[in-house]
Amino acid sequence: MKIKNIFYVSLGFLFLGLGIVGIIMPLIPTTPLLLLASYFFVKGSKKFEVWFKGTAIYKNHLEEFIKERSMTRKKKIMINLFADAMIAVAFFMTESTVVKVVLLLIVAYKYYYFITKIKTV
Repeated sequence: MKIKNIFYVSLGFLFLGLGIVGIIMPLIPTTPLLLLASYFFVKGSKKFEVWFKGTAIYKNHLEEFIKERSMTRKKKIMINLFADAMIAVAFFMTESTVVKVVLLLIVAYKYYYFITKIKTV
């Protein structure tokens, strides 16, 4: 296995671990972390991609979203609140007006995307 593939698989396991923590702790967004894990497993190794897609974690938390592009209202709210908290930290730490405007545009686009592009079930 190449170094690059090992790196991707390692990132896959890192985000898988964080996603599992997110299942237990409601402040950590499970779905985006597991999506990142899936992405890195796909980039890193076909074997790990197949393994991950066969796990109960994938089937319970991602399979429906990936197939139907839909989320529950609760999942949407949790993901947006977590993302808003992270963006707020950067917003209040910077003094640059340009950076603040860019962060506000990111928040606006994020809400647009979640409301118009991802179905609520």
